[in-house]
Amino acid sequence: MKKLHKQILALVSVVLVFALLNLSIYNVFTYRVIHRYGEEMQAKSITLSEYLPFDEDSKIVKLDSDFKLTENLPVIDGAAALYPIFSAFVNAVYPEDSVSFNGTDFTEDSALQYHNTRGAYKGIVDGDIDIAICVSPSAEQLAYAEEKGAELCFVPIGREAFVFLVNKKNPVDSLTCEEVRGIYAGEYQHWSELGGEHKRIGALTRNAGSGSQSALVNFMGDTPIKKDYDTFLGSAIGFSFRFYVEGIVEDGNVKMLSLDGVYPDRENIKNGTYPIVNEIYAVYRADNENLNVEAFIDWMLSEEGQSIVEGTGYTGIE
Repeated sequence: MKKLHKQILALVSVVLVFALLNLSIYNVFTYRVIHRYGEEMQAKSITLSEYLPFDEDSKIVKLDSDFKLTENLPVIDGAAALYPIFSAFVNAVYPEDSVSFNGTDFTEDSALQYHNTRGAYKGIVDGDIDIAICVSPSAEQLAYAEEKGAELCFVPIGREAFVFLVNKKNPVDSLTCEEVRGIYAGEYQHWSELGGEHKRIGALTRNAGSGSQSALVNFMGDTPIKKDYDTFLGSAIGFSFRFYVEGIVEDGNVKMLSLDGVYPDRENIKNGTYPIVNEIYAVYRADNENLNVEAFIDWMLSEEGQSIVEGTGYTGIE
């Protein structure tokens, strides 16, 4: 009986340790970045109220287009990092009474919604959303679409750099793509192996199905990602999209790494020298019968629509 009791205590201890380690990953990757922001940012990864359409104090790009939609409005949703773009699209094209925000969320009857990447892809497949502004879906999201018999159409409307982040005090400023893959594959254990201090590397990941996690999986290719639960012992590396780091979070405690000697600024995205650039898509179901879906996306590719993409801080489609 004593032996069984000790075994149970040991098992409980292991469970608690892993729970604490998972919590530490949250603290390192998410909480330390957004803890100084309000509850809305912490809950949704972006403060929706700061980028509302038809709001005088909104941070979105404000453009009054000659192209207007007044009926059969496509419901639009998307990723946190891209919310300032599709909110600005709505502001330019939709009537003001088409959007309803209750101070926390958009109401069910609002033509503008926000459920982040995972919710937007599910909404497209389920028929609740007409257009999703997102980066590439995960394998699971594609499988869900196939299971439901939904053929998805992807129209590129912009481009953005996928970036890797470290603490600003980390002396490492640049890595090769192969070195980053080696970090996430578990081949490198300490920063000293890559020209830094002798501190353990904590390779952070995101929830499956998030836009940035899907981008990491695509970047890794056939190389499996090693889970790392020792982040609190060392110095972390994380990832995101450039504008989310520079334009939305604006956290001075982190820095973006150069890859293969090229820094991820807009010029290097445009000239193609930065090695990891992701397409931003307007996604819709092929069987969607709302004619305004394709009309709206065509406008997104127009000079006006692209000026919003560029003005927000992303790179347009040339």
